[in-house]
Amino acid sequence: MTRNNYIFTSESVSEGHPDKVCDRISDAVLDAFIAEEPEARVAAETFATTNRVVIGGEVGLSDKAKLQDYMGRIDEIARACIKDIGYEQDKFHHETVEVTNLLHEQSAHIAQGVDASGNKDEGAGDQGIMFGYATNETPALMPAPIQYAHAILRRLAEARKSGAEPVLGPDAKSQLSVVYENGAPVRVSSLVLSTQHLDESLTSQDVRTIVAPYIEEVLPDGWLTDETEWHVNPTGKFVIGGPDGDAGLTGRKIIVDTYGGAAPHGGGAFSGKDPTKVDRSAAYAARYLAKNVVAAGMADKCTLQLSYAIGVSKPLSIYVDTHGTGNVDDAAIEKAVGRVMNLTPRGIREHLQLNKPIYQRTAAYGHFGREPDAEGGFSWEKTDLVDALKKAV
Repeated sequence: MTRNNYIFTSESVSEGHPDKVCDRISDAVLDAFIAEEPEARVAAETFATTNRVVIGGEVGLSDKAKLQDYMGRIDEIARACIKDIGYEQDKFHHETVEVTNLLHEQSAHIAQGVDASGNKDEGAGDQGIMFGYATNETPALMPAPIQYAHAILRRLAEARKSGAEPVLGPDAKSQLSVVYENGAPVRVSSLVLSTQHLDESLTSQDVRTIVAPYIEEVLPDGWLTDETEWHVNPTGKFVIGGPDGDAGLTGRKIIVDTYGGAAPHGGGAFSGKDPTKVDRSAAYAARYLAKNVVAAGMADKCTLQLSYAIGVSKPLSIYVDTHGTGNVDDAAIEKAVGRVMNLTPRGIREHLQLNKPIYQRTAAYGHFGREPDAEGGFSWEKTDLVDALKKAV
């Protein structure tokens, strides 16, 4: 039986978190290659530590001469990301950090499984399972704990970058424990925020005084009460941040990137991967379909799973669970989503227009629950399948 009264917790991390620095660089590399050639193949991984960034993985362009030219731009791309995030620390500075480029050309054996040839349609870039989820508990149809944990850090980053709060540093983490009553989120029982600060004299209370107005601004009215427990910089000072404080790696924040633990995860990371990799594109498609199911009023919650085999174009399975909230039978929804969208890798890319340099903006504050933008970013957040789904069931 589904519980209606409980506390659920999710965390987010800022763009200056070591792992998010790496996600940003990996996605910036991807954007650069896709801007040159929409069908570029990229699987870029980044590692960062004190005074060091290492980028590896595989890339592919049809023009080999251009491939070498773009290989020469990797250093510039990485430094631009670090500068935009805001790192100018003695031991992690965009001008002085050592950048090592170990990217190489895509394996021909992987390419032969993915590429279309003869009567063979383009196949999935890997095997795996991908999940999408939506719930009507927030306007963005996202779980409340992760949605508002992201919102806190985005607002603090805006204040830092605008100059309103120059004492704040790029590295930060937030965590919200949200009380649910009768299945709906109603208030915050505890809030954890750890944020880097550039003034060593600041105490935890000083930092709370700085950040509290921004937190109150983004949370729904009444969610912070006299009983809410605040833990701001609970360990004390937080001056050394980013990769100088802790090493970072692409793809280590997959729960932060998705639903904050409120829904299953297939295990595949997103950042640095071009959209032939179904770890990314099919997870976007699954979210898109689940969101449209909820937006169509077919259910209050929807979990949707897709599965693929490397080199095979069609999904092996489609699974839907509306958690007892459905107004339409789950099996009928499974059939409907397959009718309204081509779920082959190419079908997903064309439907969501994923062959664009839109990925760097996804690297922090979540891949889901964001507004679609004019350049095509977050196209998977649209609810333009509502009418088609209603007709298909």
